[in-house]
Amino acid sequence: MKEKQKTKVDQAKNKKIKPLVFWPPFLILVSAVVFSLVNYDAFSVAMNNANDWLLGNFSGLFSIGALLMLILSIFIIFSPFGRVKIGGSQAKPMLTKFEWFSITICTTIAIGILFWAAAEPMYHMMEPPASLGIDPNSAQSANFAMSTMFLHWTFTPYAIYSIPALMFAFAYYNMKEDFSLSSLLTPLFGNRLKGKASSIIDAIALYALVGGMAASLGTGILTVSGGINNVFAIPSNHLLWAVVALAIIGTFIISASTGLMKGIRILSSLNVKVFLILIVFTFIVGPTGFFINFSIESFGHYLRNFFQSSLFTGAAAGDDWSKWWTTFYWANWLAWAPVTALFLGRIAYGYTVRMFMFVNFVLPSLFGSLWMSIFSGTAIHQQLNGLNLAEALGGTGPEAVSFAMFSNLPLSGIVIPFYIFIAFISFVTAADSNTSAMAGISSTGISPDSPAPPLHIKLIWGLTIGVVAWGMITFAGIDGIKMLSNLGGFPALFLISLVGISLALVAFNPKKYDSFKSDYDKAGRPLNKSEIIEKSN
Repeated sequence: MKEKQKTKVDQAKNKKIKPLVFWPPFLILVSAVVFSLVNYDAFSVAMNNANDWLLGNFSGLFSIGALLMLILSIFIIFSPFGRVKIGGSQAKPMLTKFEWFSITICTTIAIGILFWAAAEPMYHMMEPPASLGIDPNSAQSANFAMSTMFLHWTFTPYAIYSIPALMFAFAYYNMKEDFSLSSLLTPLFGNRLKGKASSIIDAIALYALVGGMAASLGTGILTVSGGINNVFAIPSNHLLWAVVALAIIGTFIISASTGLMKGIRILSSLNVKVFLILIVFTFIVGPTGFFINFSIESFGHYLRNFFQSSLFTGAAAGDDWSKWWTTFYWANWLAWAPVTALFLGRIAYGYTVRMFMFVNFVLPSLFGSLWMSIFSGTAIHQQLNGLNLAEALGGTGPEAVSFAMFSNLPLSGIVIPFYIFIAFISFVTAADSNTSAMAGISSTGISPDSPAPPLHIKLIWGLTIGVVAWGMITFAGIDGIKMLSNLGGFPALFLISLVGISLALVAFNPKKYDSFKSDYDKAGRPLNKSEIIEKSN
């Protein structure tokens, strides 16, 4: 026992900051915050110019990149590669399937579905794309809004997360590669990206994730602040936002100090159970018949127009709608995906590739579909029937719409505080898991036997993200959040595209890259479970 404790102490001492990975993104982000405080007008002009250039030139690439990730995800589910076990045929899972699913949901888009489920459809109903000729606040705009929620919050975003996460899981456990994002590119580039090149890739991904996380924390701060304003009539302003940000960071610190998995496992399991309670409540008391029929109709609209909607840029008509919505979402998911992949891939040990895709791609997408059907459907029903949620959107902001919706349902005095609690816990969970991954690639000495990064590096990243998020919503509002997300997603777009090529190479010939050669037959096909048992006997 004493020797094991001594080993853990020695491992902890050997974990130090990687200067080339940690300092460049950290200093860039700190400089941006200082710049915004010293000369906000100049900062705003620079941000807007960079954002306009990015959206004007690369919206189509975001769209095609996201679509290709979805196609690759579907291919992997049905390919022989699906039989490969992460960590080899003898690997035992570290999590139950429910724990795994809970962490996946809460690490990825949990705070987003809370903030946008009611607010986003109001935007699409009141201001649909001008080039489509849809009348605002009409039945047609309602159908467009709901089908757009399916596009933005179900299969495509989870495909963007799943591809790099699966590639990392296979590289880390089956290829025995380092805890680094360069490991995801080994099938494509071999060992040419080791050393400084590896550190540069990690640094770029860290910058991208801080942009994405700050954007999501911004929405989390606005959600909780909007709820506090609704319940206690405290103004939702920069002071309240600072208090909420500090509370989220403080709770995250407590969770982080309990160990790499303990706090995350407890919080995420609690989070998903509370999600399910809210789903059941709204299903019972909401306009059930309407949102069942309406979501089925809108899902058909989503499927029928899937490729057109996925690749819509509005370039010919000069319509900027997609730049501020669909491109924003693809950029946000892409910004999160590289570093989130390190965490989601690490917890997949002991499961097959097909099960990985089921838990990380299929189930979360179906959960997102159910959530949007109920909550977006309820919000749209209220708007169509004279309970003017768009007024809350225009008067206070998107953070007020969910609370206005729940105010029109029974037991709102209980449900709204409950909802605030969910929003708070959701981002704490996401912050804990993602800052673990950020600290991991910023540190030396991370391995399957010693996966926990130093706590102080996690705290530095958590505080940095909190300051950036507060600064953006204080000085630039919801548009600032979107700009931050776009700028973070741009470098990640190219990285994830290369990762997709790497994973395709592995999927077509996994034996070539897998260190567990005995898990394949002579032709290079993965053995199924019965064949592995027979071979071991």
